[in-house]
Amino acid sequence: MKGLIIGATGATGKDLLAKLLEDEAFSEIHSFVRKPMSISHPKLYAHVVDFDTPEAWSDLLHGDVAFSCLGTTLAVAGSKEAQWRVDYDYQYAFAQQCKANGVPTFVLVSAAGATAQSKLFYNRMKGQLEDAVKALGFPSLLIFQPSVLIRSNSDRGAENFSVKAIHFLNKIGLFKRYRPMPTEILAEKMLSAVYNSPKGTFTFVLNKIFEI
Repeated sequence: MKGLIIGATGATGKDLLAKLLEDEAFSEIHSFVRKPMSISHPKLYAHVVDFDTPEAWSDLLHGDVAFSCLGTTLAVAGSKEAQWRVDYDYQYAFAQQCKANGVPTFVLVSAAGATAQSKLFYNRMKGQLEDAVKALGFPSLLIFQPSVLIRSNSDRGAENFSVKAIHFLNKIGLFKRYRPMPTEILAEKMLSAVYNSPKGTFTFVLNKIFEI
């Protein structure tokens, strides 16, 4: 198989890329990035692209499975408009062109609580993206809504605090469905879902992801 991925330099994307490169079923992995990647592999084709002009590299988006792991935080982006551009515009353009090129399976990393009706900007943005990608009509669409992610060597203070807080609440029997998830486990479950899910649109939420 031939895999396509955006967001391969992020925490989840890195773990997913490593698993894809180890998977004998995939003969080629095409990663689309803004800067040259620091790793090399016989199966890896890293394309440095401009996400603001997706039409310039749309002819490269041919494959069997596309993975969208791109995302940023408001603090890093600097504004809601800049975050929307990365988390919505870039991912939707990727999905749109993959569908136009006949990619049959699309895997999207979303977030817990994503809904277009949310009063929270982040959850509303993620929900609107989910709805837009659903409307494209992929034969197979797999959406993941994990809780707080445990990233290796994370320097995100608020995120690390959230992980510790939820771990504590889990120990006393609260918020079990919001159990934090290591990005390596999320990547493993994403790949497993590609192999084990029938055609159609499926949304995997929170702790249910562990059960895949």
